[in-house]
Amino acid sequence: MQPTPAFTNQDIGVVIRWLEDLEEALCAIEGAAACMLTPSGLSAITTTLLTLLKAGDHLLMTDSCYQPTRDFCDGLLARMGIHTSYYDPLLGAGIAALLQPNTRVVFAESAGSLTFEMQDLPALAAAAHEQGALLVADCTWATPLGWQVFELGVDVSVHAATKYIVGHSDVLLGAIMCGQALAARLRQGHRELGMSISGDDAYLALRGLRTLAARLTLHQQNAAHVAQWLSARPEVAQVLYPPLPGADGHALWLRDCNPRYANGLMGVVFAPGISAAQVDRLIDATRLFGIGYSWGGYESLIIPVKPGKLRSVTAERWQGKVMARLHIGLEDPADLLADLQQAFAAMHGG
Repeated sequence: MQPTPAFTNQDIGVVIRWLEDLEEALCAIEGAAACMLTPSGLSAITTTLLTLLKAGDHLLMTDSCYQPTRDFCDGLLARMGIHTSYYDPLLGAGIAALLQPNTRVVFAESAGSLTFEMQDLPALAAAAHEQGALLVADCTWATPLGWQVFELGVDVSVHAATKYIVGHSDVLLGAIMCGQALAARLRQGHRELGMSISGDDAYLALRGLRTLAARLTLHQQNAAHVAQWLSARPEVAQVLYPPLPGADGHALWLRDCNPRYANGLMGVVFAPGISAAQVDRLIDATRLFGIGYSWGGYESLIIPVKPGKLRSVTAERWQGKVMARLHIGLEDPADLLADLQQAFAAMHGG
């Protein structure tokens, strides 16, 4: 039996180079001075908040945040003596009234989780900076190609690179990006919390970056077909997709985002009279749409969602609405529409 070859210094050098190449590439795309890689999108968020906040500080968190982010704020941060208040993601400059003397971070997520509110990042940044606070934004939905987020006033950008950056549904990965002023502080927190990723994951993320622009172009084209088709259905009251003309948030999306690179994630609010049981039948009847929470890969997905149960400030806005979230993948849009057509028929017992 042959002995296993030793892992040499040369091998280690290759792994480090993959990590550095990925960090440099993400910085170049998003216009950041520094990038730190973490094992997941949530760990990018938790590392950032643990680094920037201490006991006695106040955090303003968007009510439309990713649910595990809320769990972290209401759990570990609360136990550490860090208080979190939630704000309406549509507030914009009005957030100034919620800032406290000890507010250190305003956290945005645009578009919002499940409900897809576009946030006015320049207005949030101006209010936060006037108070001496930082603006941190979860930019997973927009991707680094979707906007130049630091030009909009954001101080720290976090990504679940698991999604579109990796793009193949086979790696968990997070990224923290910032300007030079916060680089040393965030690198220290990243190091002290023991954050690291494997060389293989960095290699696969670099693979994903090579096709990111091409994939987003196709996601956007396919999503436009599906969003327009859904908006014409009598069973659909509203399509939550900011790149769709006429949709909520479209004006902010046009102002702040690169129209060349939208993505495939959207929400649907069903019309009054459509029941949750009918939506379950629709989902069960789809053949090309899988059921899965983690989006951003090549495959189309669909799940029922109940954001009213996951909100505090804006719960009433979504309470009682029957909704679903769709990720439009890279399949032929004609096939996706045919699948949805027969699924809507199944919804009605056809």
